[in-house]
Amino acid sequence: MKSLLIDLSHTIEHGLITYKGLPAPIICDYLSRENSKKFYEEGTEFQIGKIEMVSNTGTYIDCPFHRYEHGKDLSEVALESFANLDALVISFPFSETLEITEEHLKKYQIRERAVLIHTGWDRYWNTEKYYENHPYLTKEAAVYLRDCGAKLVGIDSHNIDNTSGRSRPVHTTLLGAEILIVEHLCNLYQLPECGFTFSAIPPKFKGVGTFPVRAFANLKENK
Repeated sequence: MKSLLIDLSHTIEHGLITYKGLPAPIICDYLSRENSKKFYEEGTEFQIGKIEMVSNTGTYIDCPFHRYEHGKDLSEVALESFANLDALVISFPFSETLEITEEHLKKYQIRERAVLIHTGWDRYWNTEKYYENHPYLTKEAAVYLRDCGAKLVGIDSHNIDNTSGRSRPVHTTLLGAEILIVEHLCNLYQLPECGFTFSAIPPKFKGVGTFPVRAFANLKENK
């Protein structure tokens, strides 16, 4: 049995805009290879990078502290909530619907799974079109996912909520039930509907509710 890993994360680079209104990351040298030469013998050089960014950058995970003052932060969520989750892909092309409702979800086995919503919106990543009129879940869909016992919900769109207004009922419902959220996924078209595990593991930060992840699927191949 051979494992095939599928990368579901966008690349974070200097100047990338993930969410309009939030600053882009600054990625640079803290110690360049040239400047490191004075600390080491000839032929021994190192680079130490410096990164300045908001935590909502690239493909990232939300935990309860992002929405709730007394919710669990990244350091308090158990590692098994981030890794090796039995997963399911549910596909709703954005050309057919932008609004994903409870009715769209009813025929799927959701309990104890990471539910990944594939819309194809990631094709617009890092373009002006990506930020507006994007696919999203309704409040009722979030309630259904909560009541069905989803472990995590991810989407390959700009936001899991409708951002045309100021309310965020999907974040409120899911994070209130300690169901993690991953936004800005990509490459979900490469996955089967089921039969794989999903991982999206952030650093163990205290006092932080969202952070970039290297999200990936692990497919088992019979070879």
